[in-house]
Amino acid sequence: MSKRKEKIFLFLSDLIFITLAWTIYYYIRVDSGWIIYANPPAFLGPLTAIYLYWLVIFSFAGLYQHWFVRSRFDEFSSVFKTVSFGCFILFFLIFLDDMMNNAPIISRFLILIYWLLTVICVSTGRIIIRSIQRNLLEKGIGLRHSLIVGSGEKASELEAMIKKYPQLGYSFKGFVSINGKNKGDTGTGIGSLSEIRNLIREKDISEILIALEPNEKERLIDVIRYCSEEKVNMKILPDMYEIVSGMAKTNQIYGVPLIEVMPDIMSPAGLLTKRLIDVFISAVTLMILSPFLLLISLIIKITSKGPVLYKQERVGKKGEIFIMYKFRSMVVNAEEYGPEWAGENDPRITGTGKFIRRLYIDEIPQMFNVLKNEMSLIGPRPERPFFVEQLKKEIPYYYKRLSVKPGITGWAQIKHKYDTSVDDVKSKLQFDFYYIENMSLKLDFKIMINTIIVILLMKGH
Repeated sequence: MSKRKEKIFLFLSDLIFITLAWTIYYYIRVDSGWIIYANPPAFLGPLTAIYLYWLVIFSFAGLYQHWFVRSRFDEFSSVFKTVSFGCFILFFLIFLDDMMNNAPIISRFLILIYWLLTVICVSTGRIIIRSIQRNLLEKGIGLRHSLIVGSGEKASELEAMIKKYPQLGYSFKGFVSINGKNKGDTGTGIGSLSEIRNLIREKDISEILIALEPNEKERLIDVIRYCSEEKVNMKILPDMYEIVSGMAKTNQIYGVPLIEVMPDIMSPAGLLTKRLIDVFISAVTLMILSPFLLLISLIIKITSKGPVLYKQERVGKKGEIFIMYKFRSMVVNAEEYGPEWAGENDPRITGTGKFIRRLYIDEIPQMFNVLKNEMSLIGPRPERPFFVEQLKKEIPYYYKRLSVKPGITGWAQIKHKYDTSVDDVKSKLQFDFYYIENMSLKLDFKIMINTIIVILLMKGH
């Protein structure tokens, strides 16, 4: 089941079963005559509000996160914890309302009934969906084309396991040898590591399962580097020692332990909150500053020839190319001889450009990129494709920088001077990696405050 279809089914399931839970609750509360009301509460209005409430709670809890394969028990456990948390908030709000209105205590008892109904109904709907997913996979419908990187005993064991359990969702397409030797004995060796990019595209591969022998572990970085530019999920089969010693956190389904490579650091709730903050701040800033931005546009147009906005290709998350917007601060055709770094006293920078660069005003149009979901307010700065290709060759771990959405400002921007060369970018990578490994709303807030201080002190480039 595709990510889009899964979300649609989950939304519909929640709509149906939240409505069912509310209907039963409304009957117990109103139509049963248990409580006498002078003016019985409405049905549809509160139902709409309560569905929107659960939609927000479920989204923040990650219940609409895409799961290719998920057990029904895990689904029930997630629903149970989330509904319990949501009902606790409702209980607290009802308690405050009762205190202010001297309402009978029975209204607080009713929330326990609603909690039980919601847990049962929502869990039932979601378990039905997970059961359908599992049945489809067992019939070979919706399997993901997969390659196993490795050619030893561990690779063979993994192949046997995923063939035994089609519910895992993997459609095995062959082995990729780490040392250039194919598994000729089984006839399923289809290439070597150097050929894996072509194999991914030719066979429409979406899952790479890495099963290396202990003496091949040093090649793991090579595997990740080869696959990082492709739109594939990577999972590693760990050593038993790593599992027992607690060195690896694994997800196990049908006894197959797999470690996901480069998972999202922030929780779904954190990512959603970060996105809402991005949209809110960008939209409000653009609206409030619109008269000022019009004035800046007029000044740029009057003081130098050329367009007001400068558009340039940049590399975004997972290598996606997008057009980034800036106020033009250089003369037209500043890079007519190819991509070039801007120096501290670069003669190509106009008089107006020096001013708007010092106050970071030239970066404000990138808030349109934020609204388009191509960038975030906080994140590693996006680089041009030319320099990205150059850095990939020189820095083995550079792919990690492309694992998150780029930002207007970031940890590297407040800790290091403005880029004037590839060496500067290399120096700033350690700051970008620190941000990626420690992504949090708290760190974003810290970066935002420091950026404002830099702007006020006119320490911009």
